[in-house]
Amino acid sequence: MNDLLTFIDNSPSPFHAVDNLCRTLTDAGYVRLAENAPWQLTPGGKYFVTRNGSALVTFRIPQGDFTGFLFAATHSDAPTFRIKENAEMEGPDGYIRLNTEGYGGMLCAPWLDRPLTVAGRALVQRGSTIETRLVYVDRDLLMIPNVAIHMNRNVNDGYKYDRKCDMVPLMGLGESKGAFLSAVAQAAGCAPDDILGYDLVLAPRQKGLIWGASGEFVSSPRLDDLQCTYGCFQGFLAASDSGSLPVFALLDNEEVGSLTKQGADGTFLSDVVDRICTALGRDRASAIANSFLVSADNAHAVHPNHPEYTDPTNRPVMNGGVVIKHGVRYSTDGAAQAVFVALCRRAQVPVQHFANRSDMAGGSTLGNIANAHVSVNTVDIGLAQLAMHSCFETAGAKDIDYLIRAMTAYYSASLQEENGTFTLS
Repeated sequence: MNDLLTFIDNSPSPFHAVDNLCRTLTDAGYVRLAENAPWQLTPGGKYFVTRNGSALVTFRIPQGDFTGFLFAATHSDAPTFRIKENAEMEGPDGYIRLNTEGYGGMLCAPWLDRPLTVAGRALVQRGSTIETRLVYVDRDLLMIPNVAIHMNRNVNDGYKYDRKCDMVPLMGLGESKGAFLSAVAQAAGCAPDDILGYDLVLAPRQKGLIWGASGEFVSSPRLDDLQCTYGCFQGFLAASDSGSLPVFALLDNEEVGSLTKQGADGTFLSDVVDRICTALGRDRASAIANSFLVSADNAHAVHPNHPEYTDPTNRPVMNGGVVIKHGVRYSTDGAAQAVFVALCRRAQVPVQHFANRSDMAGGSTLGNIANAHVSVNTVDIGLAQLAMHSCFETAGAKDIDYLIRAMTAYYSASLQEENGTFTLS
């Protein structure tokens, strides 16, 4: 559990999350590939490739021929506030604030009165080259202040937050003019004039923690979806070799529709599959037909104060095991469910089920989107959590171990399908 929290604490942006996985893979002997260079893949080889610095795909080549691919996909982004160009806003009355826009469907209220900073990347000129530098301003730089109850008497009766007004972070007073870009430049190790562009977001400063009467809960920023990212990635690393080719994908921009080159609706995963098949002389269509995808993105737990929001019979609880998600916005069907349940039983991992209450639309995930490009049997899963899309979310402390065990069993399996009959070995 502490390793999960360390990973999340060290991943304040998608760029940091991918960088952390790259370091782990390099230390484990994986070879980094470049998209703009030929790939030479060998049996027994271990590889990874990144796109945009915010998405990653890693895979291992079996020693012999493989039956198909075992994919798992998670996402690196979370709802937040993106910092616009020309970010500093002067006034009113001597204040210096930052100009932001909402990214994804967040709960606004938890962002108020909380120490914040900025994280992401800066693009820095160095002679004739432009370098990417990770940015994390490691201090309490910003806060979004509430309006006092005396000035907004109706706030507790229901309030609609205006993002362009209520959610603007305060940085300083008049003497702080220019401090934003200076702080970013210092974190990037360059001069302010060297920064040609940036992709920066607000990041909560509070670190993750374990709490509860028996330490049964974990709370942290970005549990959705870095908790699933960590669990699936650890399962990928721990799995034994099998007759299938294991692939783990961390994709970006799920919270805003995945419509980017580094998102699930881009070609990244499909391009990797094409290049693997070409390098190994394998027919793509037959390999895909014998493949499977686990789309992992956290699920809603029954809320202790509002159980009425949950479906009558599909009610996940924290620490109750891996959740299989069902509904028109998810990819799970009976066949995919059966395969995943069988693997969880093999790993002695409990399984729960989630469905939206029938009059509530709920959210979606990247499973259906990825399926439009790499069409395989797919199950949508997650871990039960509270306060999804808050800047500080809560989940069960035991569930990450369940996910790691389930994904280790998944990646260690070989899967073959013939006319609706699935064979797991």
